[in-house]
Amino acid sequence: MTDRRPFVGGNWKMNTNRTTGSDLARGVTDGLIGVDGVETAVFPPFPYLLTVRAILRDRGSSVRLGAQDNAFQNDGAFTGEVSLAMLKDCGTQVVLCGHSERRHVLGEKDETVNRKLRAVLEAGLEGVLCVGETLDERTAGHQDIVTARQVRTGLADIPASVADRLIIAYEPVWAIGTGKTATPQDAQEAHSQIRQLLARLFGPDSANRVRIIYGGSLKPDIAAAIFAQPDVDGGLVGGASLNAADFVAICKAAAASARGK
Repeated sequence: MTDRRPFVGGNWKMNTNRTTGSDLARGVTDGLIGVDGVETAVFPPFPYLLTVRAILRDRGSSVRLGAQDNAFQNDGAFTGEVSLAMLKDCGTQVVLCGHSERRHVLGEKDETVNRKLRAVLEAGLEGVLCVGETLDERTAGHQDIVTARQVRTGLADIPASVADRLIIAYEPVWAIGTGKTATPQDAQEAHSQIRQLLARLFGPDSANRVRIIYGGSLKPDIAAAIFAQPDVDGGLVGGASLNAADFVAICKAAAASARGK
């Protein structure tokens, strides 16, 4: 039995415009009316944070506003970067750190991810640390080593006292847009190993409070089976989050799974 409330986040990535993003936000908030037992968030592109925030507030929605990335510097000559003070001013409550595309497309290093996550938590926000192995790393049998390194480095100098504001998102990069699918057993094995590592880093009580969510091409048809696993506490949704009905279905599956654990 767990007291961890599932979390489902919708990462819109570099998609939507002001009109489609507004329609999507309305569809999500309307679809989640009356859905209890799951914490939800949407992560729009930076230019639409204020637009989406206004819709969430006007509708009295419990859906939280998230940001896809952040700078670790407070301010200064960092062209194109967005500080946490700016994100907080826009109403952001939770921030993604180290998403696989930031790591593998844009070359972000583990140490940079750690600095960003520390800044998020020091600012009083909730941070989602994204970890996971590529297909080459998995084929070589290095998935455990890679994930453990990303967790250890990502959490360096972060105290157990912030465990309630920390989420780990396991993203098997080999299952994102490749046509390959992670089984519920794959997800549980990886999540269990991450929780065991958290217990060594933070102690078992704090590790048991950290939510570990799954983020590998999560779709409505597999969500229930993934969420039924004991160490899976929700999901980080990519493409399916751009369809309100699909995202709502995944959120409902997470809420139902919590009642069964």
